[in-house]
Amino acid sequence: MMIYHDISMMLNLHYVFAASCSQPKTEADSKDITGHPHDDKTRSYLCTVCHKRFTTKSQLTSHSKRHTGENVYLCTQCEKRFSSRYGLCYHMNIHTGKYKCTECDRCCGSSKDLAVHRRSHSGEKPFECTVCNKRFTTSGDLVAHSRIHSGEKPYKCHVCKKAFSQCSTLHSHMRVHTGDKPYDCPYCGKLFKTNSELKRHVRIHTGAKPYSCRHCSQRFTRHHHLKRHLLKSHNEGSWFTCNICQKKFTASSSLKEHLLRHAGVKPYVCNRCPKRFFTVCYLKRHQLVHSDYKQFCCGLCGKDYKEKDTVKRHFRKCSNKLRFSDV
Repeated sequence: MMIYHDISMMLNLHYVFAASCSQPKTEADSKDITGHPHDDKTRSYLCTVCHKRFTTKSQLTSHSKRHTGENVYLCTQCEKRFSSRYGLCYHMNIHTGKYKCTECDRCCGSSKDLAVHRRSHSGEKPFECTVCNKRFTTSGDLVAHSRIHSGEKPYKCHVCKKAFSQCSTLHSHMRVHTGDKPYDCPYCGKLFKTNSELKRHVRIHTGAKPYSCRHCSQRFTRHHHLKRHLLKSHNEGSWFTCNICQKKFTASSSLKEHLLRHAGVKPYVCNRCPKRFFTVCYLKRHQLVHSDYKQFCCGLCGKDYKEKDTVKRHFRKCSNKLRFSDV
C-alpha cells in the first residue's frame, strides 16, 4: 500500500546556507537555455544552490541574497533581517495584523496566505492528485506530493549528496550539517531548527488550540490531532489499513511503523551502541541513555529530567503535594 508523507511547512526566508555553498549562477548565461530570457512565461534563470527558477535576472539576484546572507532590510519590531524590501513588507503585515484569522487570531503576511490558512479550519482541499485522488490545501503541496509517484528528487545536499523532493526539506536537512537552530522560544529559550517546530512548541506555553472541529466544539493544538478526531468521532476521512492483518490506523506514519514490525525491520541504529529501532522517535528516546543532558525542568520544584513524559508525571505528583500541603 502506498504510504504518503506529510508535507513540511515552508521555512522563513532569512536562512543562511553554509559558507561552502557556491555563488548562485544564472542558467541564462549558458548555451543550454531555451526560450527568450525576457519572456514572462519562461522561467529562464536558475539558482544553482536550490534550483528554483525565475523569469527575470533581477528576481534571481534578489533571491540569491537569501543564500549568501546579504539580508539588509531590518524589522524594527523583532530585528529580523530580509534580503528584499518585499520580504520585509510581507513580514510587517504579520506584526500589524493586517491579515488576521478571525477564528484563531493568527496573523498572515498576505491575503493569499490567509485564504490558505483558513482552509485548516474549514477542511477545504481543492487540489486533487490525478493518480491516487488524495486532496491538498495548496497547489504546492500537490506538486510536492506528485513526486512520491514520479520518484523525482530534484534538490540535492551539496555536503552529503542526499537528494530530496522538496526545497524546504533540503533547507531543514542542511541544519543537520551546520547545527544551526535559529528559532528560540520566547518563554523558555529552547532552540529549534525550523519556525514550524517553534510554533508547535510555543503552544505548550500559551495553550493555543488553533484547529477546531466543524462538527463539535472541540479544538486541538495540532492539525493531525484534528484529523484523528474527525476520523474517529465523525467518520470523516480515510483509514490507513494494513494489508497483512487488516489493522486500521488514523495516520500513514503509524501504518508505516506497523509494517516495519511485520517485516522485522529496524532501520534506525544507535551510533553509540548496536541497538536498532523501528522509528527515529524511539532512537532519539534511547540516545538519552548515553547522555547526561536533562532538557526538561519541573516548573514547581526545579528538578530536571531527560524525558518529557517523565517530567509530566513528576509535575502531576509535585502539584498534588503542594495542593495537599496547603490544606
